[in-house]
Amino acid sequence: MKSEYLMENKDEAVRLDIKTDDEAVRRQAAWLGIGPGARVLDLGCGSGHTSALLHELVQPGGTVVGLDFSDERLAYARATFGSRPGLDFVKMDILKPLDELGEFDFIWTKFVLEYFKAEAPSIIAGLSERLRPGGRLCALDLDHNCLNHYPMPERLNQKFAEALALLERDFNFDPYLGRKLYTYLYDAGYVDIRLDLSAHHLIYGQVRDQDDYNWIKKVDMLNVRAPQLFADYPAGFAGFRADFIAFFRDQRRFTYTPLIMCQGRKAD
Repeated sequence: MKSEYLMENKDEAVRLDIKTDDEAVRRQAAWLGIGPGARVLDLGCGSGHTSALLHELVQPGGTVVGLDFSDERLAYARATFGSRPGLDFVKMDILKPLDELGEFDFIWTKFVLEYFKAEAPSIIAGLSERLRPGGRLCALDLDHNCLNHYPMPERLNQKFAEALALLERDFNFDPYLGRKLYTYLYDAGYVDIRLDLSAHHLIYGQVRDQDDYNWIKKVDMLNVRAPQLFADYPAGFAGFRADFIAFFRDQRRFTYTPLIMCQGRKAD
């Protein structure tokens, strides 16, 4: 099982920036209770876009720390969003102790734990050490990730299923992480656990440019990570990619992915 970040590539900061939906982040933060004066940790901050939005929401008087392990993404975040007082970006490994960061009122982690299938329960348990008494962990992730399309041609659909099974087995990726969040928080001793279910992807008719870019990047990374998958596909990966683009840009296509938000409070 490989432990490197599945989507690692030179354009990843740009992809993460483009796909961030400002209004969705604001709605989600409101549901989680993030507001003025709070100290927030954005765990796995990527491009820094979400960190910057959270920083706006905790004003006046609040602060945000964006944490990531990638020098490239942190450089992008600092260059794009890092000039604001009370918004800091730090490089740390989330699999190691984060004691030097101090305590937070909220820890936000979105689309991060899915890349840590084996470690997700221990990460969630360990994060309570970085919360003040009464502080809240806010975990947001997808369920049945990348697998809900209609009417996808059968050979394309089957290859997607094979790809996600391989990523789960060999790359520590969990396409079903969303459904596990409640149990992981419960087992870690969080209390007052609340959940919400909504659509993250809800794509029909004309595809938006940002969705087109995001999904084609996902497909291209399959060839980087597991080119052997396409040896039996007509015309290999080039054929798979062309078939996916034709499907995805067809206005008859319907694609969705559920988003599960789970928040739990550290016991006083």
